[in-house]
Amino acid sequence: MIEVKNLWHIYENGKEALKGIDFKMGEEVVALVGPNGSGKTTLAKHLNGLLKPTKGEVIVDGMNTMEHTVAELSRVVGYVFQNPEHMFFEESVFKEVAFGPKNLGLSEEEVEERVRWALRAVNLEGYEERTPYSLSGGEKQRLAIACVLAMKPKYLILDEPTTGLDARSSESVVNVIRKLRGEGHGILLITHDMELVLELAERVMLLNDGRKAFDGSVEEFFSLNLHDYGLEKPELLRISEKIGAGFVRSVSELIEALVGGSR
Repeated sequence: MIEVKNLWHIYENGKEALKGIDFKMGEEVVALVGPNGSGKTTLAKHLNGLLKPTKGEVIVDGMNTMEHTVAELSRVVGYVFQNPEHMFFEESVFKEVAFGPKNLGLSEEEVEERVRWALRAVNLEGYEERTPYSLSGGEKQRLAIACVLAMKPKYLILDEPTTGLDARSSESVVNVIRKLRGEGHGILLITHDMELVLELAERVMLLNDGRKAFDGSVEEFFSLNLHDYGLEKPELLRISEKIGAGFVRSVSELIEALVGGSR
């Protein structure tokens, strides 16, 4: 369990980025949404100790982040940044994924086992000798996830994982997220993509001006006036509401609602 208690973060320039955030997260997919500058990334960086509270506390599986290093916390909470290329510096996919486990002091056999497992998890088997920069956008994103997975964290933070990807690459990343959730990982999904929220989230937390504006179910979230927060309702939901089919989360659910309503 990740517990955030009355969390405030004030930067050196005096900006209050987080104002009294309370938040709990277990093994679930939580979408963290809100306007630019609302505090999403600041909050996420507290979960693995990249930032420390100005006031309040963050407890990660019983560990107070004020009392543990980023290295210790990253073994529990893995962070995949928005631009995966910023994470890469090795000459091959294998070496890139192996870097983290090697720094844990694991044996060569254990490192190789973790690398093979992580690449298999993100469908990049056979890419071991490729250079990271030769991969497509979706492949780079999946490689970044594999690098974090190889550390075997319980929780994953994915920062805008589909931004800039084409439909096919986005689908491949979505499938990996589904697979990881099915294997018991807790996932914090930072995103502006409301289609992704509709498709994957089990819960939504909305930040606005550093405060928690909403924390609840996906259906309840999409009943809000999202324009107040600079967000747009997914096209699928707009169509569904227009034709009176109610709340749906996929095209198949929409078709099922229409077929059921015609009986």
